[in-house]
Amino acid sequence: MACYVQNISIFLSIFFLLCSFGFCQLSANQTTIMVHLSRLLGGKVSGWEIEANPCSWKGVQCSNSSITHLSLSRLGISNPDFLSVVCQLGSLQSLDLSGNQLSSIPNEFTESCGGIGGLKLLNFSMNMLNGPLPSFNGFVGLESLDLSYNSLSGNISLQLDGLVNLKILNLSRNHFNGFISTNLGKSKVLEQLELSANSFRGKIPEEIADYRNLTLVDLSSNGLTGSIPDRIGELSKLEVLILSANNLNGGIPTNLSNIVTLSRFAANQNNFNGSIPSGISRFLKNLDLSYNKLTGLIPPDLLSHPNLQTVDLSYNSLEGSIPENISSSLIRLRLGSNFLSGSIPSASFANLKQLTYLELDNNTFNGTIPWQLGNCQKLTLLNLAHNELRGSLPARLGFLGNLQVMRLQLNNLSGEIPSEFSQLQMLSVLNISWNSLTGSIPPVISSLTELANLNLQHNKLSGLIPNSMSNMRALMELQLGENQLSGNIPMMPTSLQIALNLSSNLFEGPFPDKLAMLTGLEVLDLSNNKFMGEIPEFLTRMQALTQLILYNNNFYGVIPKFDSRLLVNTSGNPRLIYPTPTAPSDQAKKRKSVVVPIIVAIAAVLAVGVVTIIALLISRRFHRVKDEQLQVEEHLSSPQVIQGNLLTANGIHRSNISFTKAMEAVADPLNIVLKTRFSTYYKAIMPSGMNYFIKKLNWSDKIFQLGSHDKFDKELEVLGKLSNSNVMTPLAYVLTANSAYLFYEYAPKGTLFDVLHGNLENALDWASRYSIAVGVAQGLAFLHGFTSDPILLLDLSSRNILLKSLKEPQIGDIELCKVIDPSKSTGSLSTVAGSVGYIPPEYAYTMRITMAGNVYSFGVVLLELLTGKPAVSEGTELSKWVLRNSSLRDKSDRILDSRVSRTSLAARSQMLAVLKIAVACVSLSPEARPKMKSVLRMLLNAR
Repeated sequence: MACYVQNISIFLSIFFLLCSFGFCQLSANQTTIMVHLSRLLGGKVSGWEIEANPCSWKGVQCSNSSITHLSLSRLGISNPDFLSVVCQLGSLQSLDLSGNQLSSIPNEFTESCGGIGGLKLLNFSMNMLNGPLPSFNGFVGLESLDLSYNSLSGNISLQLDGLVNLKILNLSRNHFNGFISTNLGKSKVLEQLELSANSFRGKIPEEIADYRNLTLVDLSSNGLTGSIPDRIGELSKLEVLILSANNLNGGIPTNLSNIVTLSRFAANQNNFNGSIPSGISRFLKNLDLSYNKLTGLIPPDLLSHPNLQTVDLSYNSLEGSIPENISSSLIRLRLGSNFLSGSIPSASFANLKQLTYLELDNNTFNGTIPWQLGNCQKLTLLNLAHNELRGSLPARLGFLGNLQVMRLQLNNLSGEIPSEFSQLQMLSVLNISWNSLTGSIPPVISSLTELANLNLQHNKLSGLIPNSMSNMRALMELQLGENQLSGNIPMMPTSLQIALNLSSNLFEGPFPDKLAMLTGLEVLDLSNNKFMGEIPEFLTRMQALTQLILYNNNFYGVIPKFDSRLLVNTSGNPRLIYPTPTAPSDQAKKRKSVVVPIIVAIAAVLAVGVVTIIALLISRRFHRVKDEQLQVEEHLSSPQVIQGNLLTANGIHRSNISFTKAMEAVADPLNIVLKTRFSTYYKAIMPSGMNYFIKKLNWSDKIFQLGSHDKFDKELEVLGKLSNSNVMTPLAYVLTANSAYLFYEYAPKGTLFDVLHGNLENALDWASRYSIAVGVAQGLAFLHGFTSDPILLLDLSSRNILLKSLKEPQIGDIELCKVIDPSKSTGSLSTVAGSVGYIPPEYAYTMRITMAGNVYSFGVVLLELLTGKPAVSEGTELSKWVLRNSSLRDKSDRILDSRVSRTSLAARSQMLAVLKIAVACVSLSPEARPKMKSVLRMLLNAR
């Protein structure tokens, strides 16, 4: 009998396997339904051949001659008419429609498919669904419902109560509001509840504990208040509890330590206070309580439990020392930005073979750096910055072969840089600034070929800069200021982009001509040295420069004429001659009034000659504009249009835009109003009198994806349909042989950078700055929440935020991540890193554009609005300056722009609240930064 059963089992296995490959004959009725469905979808699904058995079609699974699973994921479907046909498949068990462009679920679907008793899984995630949550009547067999990443809104009350078998519910990343419903299936068999990234408010309902089968609860990124209910400890099967980014308060419940299944608890970015309960991590693998108001000591047992892998307690007010007993399973330990003290326990780190991230920065640790850290062979990030550590750098740290980031700045370290550091071949960031290091820069440091950021400023280093420094092909930033270096400036790596800082040293002699090779450099600081001679003309041709700092040297002669966008500081050079025009005297004014009629008469006669001279002057003036200027433009002839397309559905724009007029405008360099890293903006006046921005992208650099005009067109078609008042969306485009031109609405106030740091700076009161902050946050949250695929910004800075008015910002350059291919760059990959001062620290070793990186850049923009300072000032990044000062007690007030903060107590209070948000955004840890939706909510709550 056992042998018979076994044979039957083998037969059934073979039968179902054959069915899965399409060898089972589908019923005629279901075949007809699938053929009809294929025609309705209009050939969107590749591999659906009408003559073949539908069971062999892509995304179709069959069992017992019936269709059981249907996946139509990521096909760009927008018309929901096909859904009623799908519901005719009465055998359906699973339906996946994720990643499409559906804007609604028709009533016909919920009524028809609700009657399919075997339907267990329904996935509408990553579409464009809007409006209220549909009522799911019927669906008695449904176990999994996924509506995440849409734009659904309104309250949740009884729409899901009839789902008696519901086990998995995912409504994350929508716009739901109101209180969290506890009507989530009458049978209360729910196992996974995901409601993150919505706008739910109020308390966490105690009734959630009635769902005793819950294994996962994610309520993060909402507006929840109050404390964690004590009844949460009744969820004896709970494995994951995520409450991050809310406004929760009170203490951490001690009864969480009784849930033996709980492996992850994240309650970061809230207002929890009090001490951390002992035993909380007894069964945990991951614990995140960062960005709260926790006080007291770290419990002695907190880090000791054998399953523990990651702990993040950063940005609290914890005191005392690090517990001696640390689990050997620990992978990440983050204790930065607290009030911890004492020495770093050396014995505790001797056996942490799995440790990958160690962050103890911004505390008051003293003593020496334990050499035992060299045993942590998997360590990739070591951050001990801003403490009171002393002694020499342990040579054993050079044995950390996987280390990518080492931050030891702002301590009291002394001695020389160990030559063993040359073994750190994976290192991309090395910061030992603001210490008391002596000796010379070891030449072997040049063997660190992956190093992108080297910061040794504010030490006591002496001697020469090694000639071998030019071999560091990945180096983007070199900070050697405030040392005692001397001698000749050697050839520098041509990859330098962020900054070269040689200030406050003992350099002398003429301006180093070798610096002319640094064509991608953005900040050059040679201040406080003894350089002499004339300032060379080649600096005017370094088009990437944004800051040139030469003060307190011995330069003489006439200062070259620099572009107005470049911030130049040449003070403290008494023999320099400034080419500034002088005001005319009264006699000159009288002579002018007499000769005006004569000039007018002569002008009439010489009009043709004057026009010719002006044309020649224009040609010369723009002859040195970098490769961005096309040769046809120098001859003032319009580019030849290959393809043009209107993207906007707005009738006003469609009737006003003239491609011919636009091409005439871009042929004249006098129409240039703005240049960003990747684009040139022209002002074009249409025949109707309306103004538009015409933005040119240069095809000559291969980083722009020229492979297919169709692909470019499709990407812009999607962007053209965006609708957000704080985002510059393309209205039309024109392709020429060498360039692409995009059309945008005109922003008459120019860039935020110009208004904030230029002549109009006094026009920006706090009300305007706050409106700009909220507007940019709304735009960025919209882009990150774009349902089909989040839109990331390649370069977010105050230079590409344009202002329609002093309270109406618009984010520009949103298309760059879609049309740029960094792998095709003709130069260094660093060309896509963004603008100096806005680049997130992790970019140096990830080389990836991320949402967390965008949040960092936005945080810098917030700091600009709060401080009135540019993103980089005198060679120091604004974010680093703020983080250093904000961690000091009673220093926050001094960070704010006093011209604004002193206008009223209300303004000051609101600015301090926004400062906390900005500091969170520029956290060195990408994981610690809030999501943009949370940032927006926090900004709105700061009113």
